[in-house]
Amino acid sequence: MNSTERVRAAILGQPYDRQPIYGWVAGNLGAEITEHWGSVAAMEDKYEFDIAHIFGGPDPFNRPFINTVAPIESEDLTPDLLLDQPIFSDPDNPADYENIRLAMAHHKERGRFCYVQTPGFFENFNGLFGIENHLMWLAVYPDELDELYRRQAEWTIRFADHCIDMGADMIHVSDDWGAQKDLMFSPELWRKIIYPHFKKVVDHVHARGCLCSLHSDGCVMKVADGIVDLGLDVVHPWQERAGMSYDTYLEKYADKFAILGGICVQYAIGLMPRDELEAEIRRVFGLLRGKRWLVCTTHFVQNHCSIEDLEFAYDLIYKLARE
Repeated sequence: MNSTERVRAAILGQPYDRQPIYGWVAGNLGAEITEHWGSVAAMEDKYEFDIAHIFGGPDPFNRPFINTVAPIESEDLTPDLLLDQPIFSDPDNPADYENIRLAMAHHKERGRFCYVQTPGFFENFNGLFGIENHLMWLAVYPDELDELYRRQAEWTIRFADHCIDMGADMIHVSDDWGAQKDLMFSPELWRKIIYPHFKKVVDHVHARGCLCSLHSDGCVMKVADGIVDLGLDVVHPWQERAGMSYDTYLEKYADKFAILGGICVQYAIGLMPRDELEAEIRRVFGLLRGKRWLVCTTHFVQNHCSIEDLEFAYDLIYKLARE
């Protein structure tokens, strides 16, 4: 099996030859990784990462226009001011995808499974309104946000089409919904104005023969059944530290979707003494090995993690994935 075959089989619950490996390692430690291994790519090759997380493409927003409406993240920028305005960028300019194309070529040469990130509805508009204002606007302007989310779904579908045409194996929608112990809004509101537009994107991606995944930090248990209804193939992370136990996943959802994660950046890697970190990584492997699980960090490894601890963790992960 090459990496793409291995990852796809794990996602779909089919037999595979070893546990697929990945990690969100470069966001905060790129310089340190480069100093130690020569480049981030060299580390990815050393540990035979099976997956590539690709960023890039056009900014969803037409920011020069939005800047003429009201200051970003101010209470003066309200959803009603953006209706029927050209707030989204052109998703069809080939030059905007050159960075994705180059990254895809590098990773496909190594047989890796490539997923491309795009912002989800709540996360995307947090960048305009600020999260506190956005939460307030969900109560004050639900109909207006519903329309803006609808327009974003149309933009996302066109973005996804270009990525799939370039060879993307999965479209990854990043849409943080959870706080540490609960959703940041009600499940009813989620079902009313996020679910329908997300569902349209997922269905289109699937119709193109591509997989679709979600990243959401925090506790999303109250919409876990809704995630099943969306038809998502992968969820990152299934966050144990936010009250989402692996037992619950294995009992209720392991036949519905795969999980990307398992190596916690919130309390384990870069924080635990090495004997405890080893025990923690072995515990997770004991629970999830052979399941619909892609080994990965639960988020970007933080810069308090030393290169020595990172190397220790991935030496162990590399070994356990092959046992």
